Amino acid sequence: MRTTSPLHAVTWLLWAVAAAGCVQLAPSPVYVALVTAIAFLVVSAHRLDGTLAKAFPILVTLGVVFAVVRVVLTALTTHTVSPGSTSDDVWFILPQATLPRIVGGFTVGGPIEATVVLQSAAQAFAVVGVLAAFGAFNAVASHHELVQAAPRAFHEPGLIVTVALAFVPSTMAAVTATREADRARTGGRVVRRGRLVRLTVPILESGLERAMALAESMDARGFARLERSASDRVAGWLGLGSLLALGGSLVALVGRSTGWAMVAAGAGVAGLVGAVLVSSRGSRTTRYRPRRATRTDVAVGAVVLAAPAGMAALSALGNDTLVWTAYPLRFPSVSLGPLLCLALLAVPALVPPRPVAPGDDRATEAAAPGGARVADQAGVPA
Repeated sequence: MRTTSPLHAVTWLLWAVAAAGCVQLAPSPVYVALVTAIAFLVVSAHRLDGTLAKAFPILVTLGVVFAVVRVVLTALTTHTVSPGSTSDDVWFILPQATLPRIVGGFTVGGPIEATVVLQSAAQAFAVVGVLAAFGAFNAVASHHELVQAAPRAFHEPGLIVTVALAFVPSTMAAVTATREADRARTGGRVVRRGRLVRLTVPILESGLERAMALAESMDARGFARLERSASDRVAGWLGLGSLLALGGSLVALVGRSTGWAMVAAGAGVAGLVGAVLVSSRGSRTTRYRPRRATRTDVAVGAVVLAAPAGMAALSALGNDTLVWTAYPLRFPSVSLGPLLCLALLAVPALVPPRPVAPGDDRATEAAAPGGARVADQAGVPA
């Protein structure tokens, strides 16, 4: 039986933010490795069938490549004498050269120190953990569901994101089909002359056809034919006043008037919140059957948010295992408190997948290239 994600997209977003927060609060390599392993566990349990779900290993690989490049550059350009370091900390010595002052004037090469390499690797590994958390979010959450859950004030930006996300898979399919058709015409031989034109023109043509189909189906449903209401005009003036207040707070900060800057910033933020509330309440647009959060979503969201909260409490209490330093060189230590906090991030993997009944379109992603499906998900005036 076909299954889908058991949790709401907002719950998965809270999980990704909580996992990234745990990495930032506890950047020790052991804890970062546990967060990465939990991300792999969640993906294996609730991975969706879609193009964006395939990006998880790619994001993790990019994080690893970035980490390696960062370690290499740091090792070649950083030379420090750490407290308690000895001659054994130098692994080997490379030829060194000093770059011209116009490009920085720093020295490249020289002694490669163990403390520098290991500390840089630990810091880069934290970036891999953050990318793994949000890569897992891409693999298990429906982006269309997340857009549909946004306040009605963000209907137009949500529409743009929905259309863009819906057309990405179809565009990738068009690229693959065009490439295969080109190889079929050339008998499997790679003909580089005029290859760019042969591939670009069919992709642009199919993209224009999909855009026209979407525009026609949205126009047939009467999208954006209603005039602006009074609440929309009030929200617009509130937004304009809020932007002016925030700009005034920046000017006050430049002029070192901290008091006026705080007052203007508070007024600007309050105005923006009021604009969102007024626009959401007075909007006459509807959303395409948004899926509501269940009690399971609320419970799982509260549990995963307890993980970074516990890490923050342990950090305030002075837990020395959260952060690891390469000097003095030792294996990262582990304590029970952070392990219990990280175990809370694995709770979503224990929730069983939700079966999809035949004909239930709410649980499927809007990846079809047709315009009618996208127009329905974008929402039409009531």
